[in-house]
Amino acid sequence: MPWKMINLKFINKGLILLFVLSFFNFKTQAQIPQEDQNSLRDTTITGSDPTVQLSQAESPLDTMKNNSFQRYKIDGVAAVIGEYLILESDIEKGRLEFESQMEGEHNITDCEIIGHLMENKLFSHAALQDSTVYGMVTDGQILAQVEQQVSHFVQRVGSMQKLLDLYRKDSEEELREELYKIDKEMHLAEAMQEHITEQIEVTPEEVREFFNSIPKDELPRFSDEVEIAQITIKPEIPQSEVDKVINQLRDMREDIVENGASFSTKAVLYSQDGTSMDGGKMKITRQDPLDKDFKEIAFSLREGEVSQPFKSSFGYHIVQVDKVLGQEREIRHIILMPKETKASLEEAKAKADSIRDIINSGEITFKEAAKKYSADEETSGDGGQLINPETGDSRFELTKIDPRMYSEVKRLKEGEISRTLSDQTRTGQKYYKIITVTGLYPEHVADYAKDYTRIKDFALRNKQRKEIHKWRKEEIDDTYIKVSEDYKDCEFQSNWLKN
Repeated sequence: MPWKMINLKFINKGLILLFVLSFFNFKTQAQIPQEDQNSLRDTTITGSDPTVQLSQAESPLDTMKNNSFQRYKIDGVAAVIGEYLILESDIEKGRLEFESQMEGEHNITDCEIIGHLMENKLFSHAALQDSTVYGMVTDGQILAQVEQQVSHFVQRVGSMQKLLDLYRKDSEEELREELYKIDKEMHLAEAMQEHITEQIEVTPEEVREFFNSIPKDELPRFSDEVEIAQITIKPEIPQSEVDKVINQLRDMREDIVENGASFSTKAVLYSQDGTSMDGGKMKITRQDPLDKDFKEIAFSLREGEVSQPFKSSFGYHIVQVDKVLGQEREIRHIILMPKETKASLEEAKAKADSIRDIINSGEITFKEAAKKYSADEETSGDGGQLINPETGDSRFELTKIDPRMYSEVKRLKEGEISRTLSDQTRTGQKYYKIITVTGLYPEHVADYAKDYTRIKDFALRNKQRKEIHKWRKEEIDDTYIKVSEDYKDCEFQSNWLKN
């Protein structure tokens, strides 16, 4: 059915955890000659053998509960795509990942799983051959993702030491290096897909033709949706709190520069972002989507130099350059954020309450108030209108909005103003906001006029899917591919078997 599109990013995003959970298998198996790998499959040995890297039959994060490291099944190679291997354990973990994401029973086969894995490897392999695509993947975005994963896994298993024991790594740095390799492959595959489809557009006539091609009884239904606008009021940070943070950073810098104290240790102890767990370590380029002032300082320093305290849009920093690697810098940083006082929070809430009152009195519209008072630079110019990052338009499925906003939005009628709500940024800074519902769209069958933006997106993805299919067919023909005999009977959608 033409409207049921394939999400071009699914094969990457949906399986990131799969590869993270199986990274230690890949590294060892890649070093085993191919003629020896198949002979290893189905062999069982004890976990005490130090010469072989092993995988469990189920997710390591699940078996952590039982500390079960008794017996393991050595991986066999299921497929080779260019320079990448797909292991038998990848397929099993792929099944676990699909089942964890999908509700209810789903009869997904090994053939379908290995098909998804081979597509991912094909994109990654092609990206390595194209310098334009390879250059789109920056260390900054990968390192940020690694930090999120490490934090998530530590929370799940209980401690960093348990996570290191689980993956048999001697240090956090070794673990992060492995996660970095796996995540980079994911980003390469995604970048390759974007490169293939970036020039594709659809005309209004193509959108109409696409909509008219859908049988009436197969038109999609859209769930209840809302459009939301907001006004945010952030508390003023007293200068005394700013001075306190700057002086603390100056003292740290002096201890590092004058007394030889460890920058890394201070970052672990005091820095207030995710990089603190790795001693504030980052690898950056000028192209990374970082704060402009932060990049300017980092790229102005010589190797080994420590900056004076400076302000970015996120807080106050000091930065040390560890290595200069051409257009890259290996740096460490410490960030501190001044705290709001009780008085400044009360003042911000009172301001939000008064703005709400003058809107309700009719003295000013919500849109005008957002432009005049809102501290959210991204939305204030558009009257506070929020944009859905997943779709790029202003509609949000009611059941998918932030749970902290759901109960408030659900009780509002179109045009009504919410109570003053408290919230905080991802760095923990508190603020207040008022919201309004600017549009309500009850569940309905797709309508060309009302849902043009959504239908246009369907039409575009359909055209992208066709281009991906064409590219994949040509790339398979030009790439070395070998599939295990165990999967020769699979009916793949793509010609992986090169019949």
